[in-house]
Amino acid sequence: MKNWAGNLEYSAASVARPASVGELSELVASAAQRGERVKALGSRHCFNDVADTPGVQVVPDRLPGGVEVDGERRVARVPGAITYGALGTALERAGWALHNMASLPHISVAGAVQTGTHGSGITSPALASAVRAVEFVRASGEVDRLEERDGDDFLGSVVALGALGIVTALELAVEPSYQMRQQVFEDLPWETVLADYDAVAGDGYSVSLFTDYAGDTVPQVWRKVRAGAEGGHAPSSARFHGAVPATRARHPLPGMSAENCTQQLGVPGPWLERLPHFRHEFTPSNGDELQTEYLLPRGHAAEALQAVRGLAGRLAPLLYVSEVRTVAADEFWLSPAYRQDSVALHFTWRPLQAQVEALLPDLEAALAPFAARPHWGKLFAVPSRELARIYPRFDDFRDLVAKHDPAGTFRNAYLDRVLGA
Repeated sequence: MKNWAGNLEYSAASVARPASVGELSELVASAAQRGERVKALGSRHCFNDVADTPGVQVVPDRLPGGVEVDGERRVARVPGAITYGALGTALERAGWALHNMASLPHISVAGAVQTGTHGSGITSPALASAVRAVEFVRASGEVDRLEERDGDDFLGSVVALGALGIVTALELAVEPSYQMRQQVFEDLPWETVLADYDAVAGDGYSVSLFTDYAGDTVPQVWRKVRAGAEGGHAPSSARFHGAVPATRARHPLPGMSAENCTQQLGVPGPWLERLPHFRHEFTPSNGDELQTEYLLPRGHAAEALQAVRGLAGRLAPLLYVSEVRTVAADEFWLSPAYRQDSVALHFTWRPLQAQVEALLPDLEAALAPFAARPHWGKLFAVPSRELARIYPRFDDFRDLVAKHDPAGTFRNAYLDRVLGA
């Protein structure tokens, strides 16, 4: 099997698709007794080997369970393998919603949460912030459940890179369904962005800038606002901090058809059809691209953007487009937004992996003064010693892994690099 982008071929000796949690527990316990490695594989939207293993690759898409909403507690119990698109459809049918979604709704909930994936919004924390409980199969085969009241064990286990067990189910906070509007604006002056990034990023529920870092303007701004809650935000028909409204639907990549993008032009619609950039009914079979992303304190946004603009000439041959967005702080130990309101610099690269990997150390050096944290599921070169410096609870997480998986059943080459062999 290969990942979605096609840049990684998985190295598993065997693939298992258990039909029950009991079957999964037996599989994991048996593999552990044999000294064999095990790893869960979700929707395959990671661009590195975080989900690879030389042992048993577990695909949990046959595990039973649907979406069960407890309206009184405002939580939904969901299978770990469900995609955000399928989850959103089930919640909307029942009159409920999530606080945010990633730009691509085809990713699995467990995979997104475990790698710290996020949506966008100056007051919206990452997708993991919705987690109220998480259920694992541990290396022993034991089924374990952690809730918020479990304190540090919970905070260290929600974003955990698959190192602590295979996630079978989660409880997520939900809220009543809501409507949103989405509008694209064009040619936002860089001068305006750098003068007051917070004013630009905060003028909407979610604001994304799409740029190649060259020139005097940001080519596209995607702005999402809750319908009926626009407040002091500028109306969609007006200019946006100097940018002009697009007169037709746009795709983030120049020259691409907007057919598969979510509805724009300020037309109101359900949250699940506006928060992602791409339609759930469009199922991409593969992506001819690579991705990298770094999160750093939002207070350093202007300086960091200037630093990257200084590399625009070197980025140009490799870059399709870069997205700049915001994420609110959370408390999860390995979340890239751990205890910091963040700006996220996302890079969508051409499928030139050797050249991209050669550039990453220089890009990371430009962002090093801002303690930039990489997205765990994308390409990066930050070494373990640097990760330990920029994540205050990194050593605590290592101890948690040693406690729950002392034999390394869920270890792989990725975790050896990140945590130290």
